[in-house]
Amino acid sequence: MKHFIVNIGCEYGSGGPDIGRMVAESLGIPFYDRDLVDQVVEKLGVDRDLVEKADSGKENVKYEFDTTFGPRYANLTNRVIYTQFEVIHKLAAKSSCVIIGRCSNYILKDRDDCLNIFVYAPDEFKVKHIMEQKGISQKEAQKLVKYNDGMLKSRYEYMTNSDMRDCRTRHMMIDSSILGLEKTAKYIMQLIDLRFED
Repeated sequence: MKHFIVNIGCEYGSGGPDIGRMVAESLGIPFYDRDLVDQVVEKLGVDRDLVEKADSGKENVKYEFDTTFGPRYANLTNRVIYTQFEVIHKLAAKSSCVIIGRCSNYILKDRDDCLNIFVYAPDEFKVKHIMEQKGISQKEAQKLVKYNDGMLKSRYEYMTNSDMRDCRTRHMMIDSSILGLEKTAKYIMQLIDLRFED
């Protein structure tokens, strides 16, 4: 199979990361999710909490760096975004892989070897999935889904000046509640086979 990258954007609780991991494991290719933040932390040498805060895109986090990076990267939010762009481009060039979120469909928009997918689901499905995954109450899960969906939306808008649910930036948009997580992963793999077959 050719070199390819599967970018999976998703709503919180829709099972996007689980689906992406299944796809990556089935294809025997690297899977990148939260570990992308770890790579940014390591590269910048900054506290993880600060990077997470800057990465949310909700506010500019001020942090003093040496001036060799210039005024454009004077605040941590811009530095995190710039470093994340670098890391994602490097991983995409290195080998076929599955990348969860991080605006990777936008970051890699000039590549013709990407398949951009968006996974969503009804609120009831997302809440139930988070309750099971985290072992929390329905009320707690509802709060988490609402908060994290809002954060993902604002982060994507901050970094791309567009809506993460815009179908024009995706090759496939799928409701994971229709087939369930495993069958959704299988369905995505069929598309990968058809798109990148030799």
